[in-house]
Amino acid sequence: MLDLLNAIPRDLILPPASLFLLIAIGLLLWRRWPRAGRIVAGTALAALAFLSTPGGAGLFVAPLETMTAPLRAPGRAGAQAIVVLAAGRVRRAPEYGGRDIPDYTALARLRYAAHLQRLTGLPLLVSGGNGSSGVDPEIGDRAWSKAHAMAAALREDFGVPVRWIEPRSRDTGENASYSAALLRADGVQRILLVTDAMHMPRARAAFARAGLDVVEAPTMFFSDQGPLLQGWVPSAEGMRRSWYAIYELLGIGWYRLRDAGVRPVPPGRT
Repeated sequence: MLDLLNAIPRDLILPPASLFLLIAIGLLLWRRWPRAGRIVAGTALAALAFLSTPGGAGLFVAPLETMTAPLRAPGRAGAQAIVVLAAGRVRRAPEYGGRDIPDYTALARLRYAAHLQRLTGLPLLVSGGNGSSGVDPEIGDRAWSKAHAMAAALREDFGVPVRWIEPRSRDTGENASYSAALLRADGVQRILLVTDAMHMPRARAAFARAGLDVVEAPTMFFSDQGPLLQGWVPSAEGMRRSWYAIYELLGIGWYRLRDAGVRPVPPGRT
């Protein structure tokens, strides 16, 4: 049973795919059980519309973002290094000679990491693997991981040096364990951890579990942007925030069950 659940694609569990699936089930039920079919399809359709609005997404985003706070006075945090986590990537970008490049979420993290590096002068580690799909002339046949793409962006686009590259990790837990091994080898114990505000609670738990002393340095807060009328208009951005927030809440729940000694089925890797 656990193997079957593990095989379910993550996107089928999360909106919007799960809601479209419920709508389809409701329509199939409609012929034989009209009332039940209407309830299932109608509820799923209403949820789809609600979660597609930034206001609806905010109900899931806000609890995550209240678990962290913007970093004040980074120079007085006592950190020894900055760690920035990978997000997505654009594969084989033609304008960069077919290299993989960080996507817009990763770039937001990199921009903040570069800002912190200039303020503090701390050495910087980038973490993120997840396979390879490109070759950079400087590293030849070696894997061009998310971490390599991030390091290239920091050096070439932000003019910031990178001391460590961690290219093997496939998820947040591995970001933490592999990064901790690199940092401990150089005597680093206390870090500024850079990632999205929504991702920070789960990332902080993973890095603390790996034995590092974490100073949170979150970026990209969405829950406090004002109650505008357009916040209740369905949009792709609204659904993206809902998807991300629900995924993170499920991930936090899984971490807590795991740390309590239970072996649950993970909601997927990131």
